[in-house]
Amino acid sequence: MFALLSGKLVRKATAGLIIDIGGVGYEVLVPLSTYYELGEEGSDVSLCIHTVVREDSINLYGFLTEEEKTIFTRLIQVSGIGPRTGIGMLSGLSAAEFVSAVSRSDVKKISGVPGIGKKTAERVILELKDKVKNLVISGEGGQLAHETSPLQDDVISALVNLGYQKNKVEKTVTQIMRTEDLTRFDDLLRKALRRISG
Repeated sequence: MFALLSGKLVRKATAGLIIDIGGVGYEVLVPLSTYYELGEEGSDVSLCIHTVVREDSINLYGFLTEEEKTIFTRLIQVSGIGPRTGIGMLSGLSAAEFVSAVSRSDVKKISGVPGIGKKTAERVILELKDKVKNLVISGEGGQLAHETSPLQDDVISALVNLGYQKNKVEKTVTQIMRTEDLTRFDDLLRKALRRISG
């Protein structure tokens, strides 16, 4: 089965990518976390691949990191979680957020993903808690990903509600908090808005 695809990105859409490898176009479904990190159409791309073979189809699911792929493969082993739901969960939560939420039994965080109810979130936690506790997710600069503070969560939520992309918002807010000691919601929101809009 396919494990890695490297080629030219000829179509970039949230519904699926097309990667040209030697004149053959491979359609790959990716979570939004991967989608927003990719270059523009025409750029080179390399993705870790999980292949799902069914009687009537072969579907390729792509991830920028092995950690994301590992989480995905464990997710779809949970009863009631199919590949598209797994992609949806990794679109709503970053790999680090997912591991943190499962480790802390944070049902609210997981059920906050569109299409995931409380019972499904509880089942995911029950079945994966022991399987993800030793999974290390690297953040920017090779540092271990850290949990966001309540202030950061509030600002991220506000910006997402305003229509900004979650991954971009999270990255921007995290970068600001690394360099500045902000404690007020309004100050952090204003600075993040300026940086995202600029």
